Amino acid sequence: MDRVTRRRPTPRQRRGCLGWLAWFARLALTLMVLAAVAVAAGVLYLRARDTRMPITLVIGGEARTVQPSNALSAAERAYLRGYLTLHAADLEKPAGPSDAPIPFAVHPGETALNVADRLAAAGLIRDATLFRHYLRYYDLDAGLEAGNYTLRASMTIPEVAQTLSFALADEIEIRITEGWRLEQTADYLAAHPETGLKPDEFLALARRMPSADELALPVETGSSDEDPLFFLAEIPPNASLEGYLFPDTYRLPADATAADLVRTMLYTFGQRVSADLRQGFLGQGLTLHQAVTLASIVEREAQRPEERPVIASVFLNRLRQGIKLDADPTVQYALGWQAETAEWWKRPLLLVDLQMDSPYNTYLYPGLPPAPIASPGLASMEAVAHPEATPYYYFVVDCTADQPGTHVFAVTFEEHQANVARCR
Repeated sequence: MDRVTRRRPTPRQRRGCLGWLAWFARLALTLMVLAAVAVAAGVLYLRARDTRMPITLVIGGEARTVQPSNALSAAERAYLRGYLTLHAADLEKPAGPSDAPIPFAVHPGETALNVADRLAAAGLIRDATLFRHYLRYYDLDAGLEAGNYTLRASMTIPEVAQTLSFALADEIEIRITEGWRLEQTADYLAAHPETGLKPDEFLALARRMPSADELALPVETGSSDEDPLFFLAEIPPNASLEGYLFPDTYRLPADATAADLVRTMLYTFGQRVSADLRQGFLGQGLTLHQAVTLASIVEREAQRPEERPVIASVFLNRLRQGIKLDADPTVQYALGWQAETAEWWKRPLLLVDLQMDSPYNTYLYPGLPPAPIASPGLASMEAVAHPEATPYYYFVVDCTADQPGTHVFAVTFEEHQANVARCR
């Protein structure tokens, strides 16, 4: 086969090729310099704008000007300002069109990162990163206040940030204590008329299972485990909401109604009863309703926090052996209002009280009462889900203890009798 003869480039051709390469190199370098100048100019421009771009928040009915954070470095401030400018339109886009109130809790010590992620998961903001950058830029991330809030999907990121960052004067605060029965919550509302919430309306809703329309709940409420109100499907027919209105401190709009309070308390219950708690209840052989019922008894019996898991173990041990619970709070609940002492929980109980014929009287009827007797707090529910492993079947107040409310526990009835006799 004939060879293909290749001609070598001439010196002139080589010089021309090198010239083109040099020209492209100079062009690339020029473009890089121009880009650097543009970035620097942009940074300087954004830094210059920082002092002229405050936001105005309405707090307590008064306008308050909030400047960008002074704690930011120049580079971070420029970056955040550029990011927010680029996403300015997204800041004003709500997560959705719904104006239905959705309760949301900020827990003590919770980080802005976690709050942002939960807001996004709840469908209350579109972009968790944008929300965090907005908080960081205006120094609102450290000002998130723990508490229960009412948010809406129709709110923008600045509106959500404002709501979570300041306790507004046009809100009402309601403090519900662990261990209260429904009537005590109604008494609290009656004693605090400034809330504008009517006790009779509250009881009318709480003493039965209100409809979704009455509480402005979604139609499919309780239809899945992901629904915060999953537990409503597990409450027996004709039961009240006793035990399911989570005790906590709530902040509601000044024009809130009793239905708003009930709905918020139900949502908070669903948010606090985690998958771990539910798994713990199952591990003890309890349904959710049984667990809440037992937790309500533990709440009323335990006066010292460290004793809750032990008291829970006593009742669980008795349930497994078919021994009646003999729990005083169940009798007190059945007796109800005591006009002589103006209280809901009679103290002390008499022997005749223990003979009261009521399905709530665990001195007469074995097993758990038909429903909770009060609102258990999270600690009592955790005690039922994860009780201490003990051999105890009895307990009584220890009158010799230095700490009031301390109990002494026993394995046998004889030991228990000796403990009782010691305090007579």
